[in-house]
Amino acid sequence: MEQNVKTVTMYGADWCKDCRRAEAFMNEHGIEFNYIDLVAQPDMADVAEEISGRKNIPVVVFPDDSHLVEPSNDELAASLRANGLLAD
Repeated sequence: MEQNVKTVTMYGADWCKDCRRAEAFMNEHGIEFNYIDLVAQPDMADVAEEISGRKNIPVVVFPDDSHLVEPSNDELAASLRANGLLAD
């Protein structure tokens, strides 16, 4: 799966509290992102695990190919800033 140069991809599920929080954070800050719903697409869980090396979600992949697993809002903000997607 190819990512747009300025696109974030998040692998998550609606039953996951951290996923809902990360999604809300990005929506509140106007961050465009691809959301991969692991309930609707369970085969994509293998992709998320391959990226992160863990079974935990959310897995958030940034345009610079870095990723975070279960990030706090502060960690999300720092990575979004580092990728030029969030102003200070």
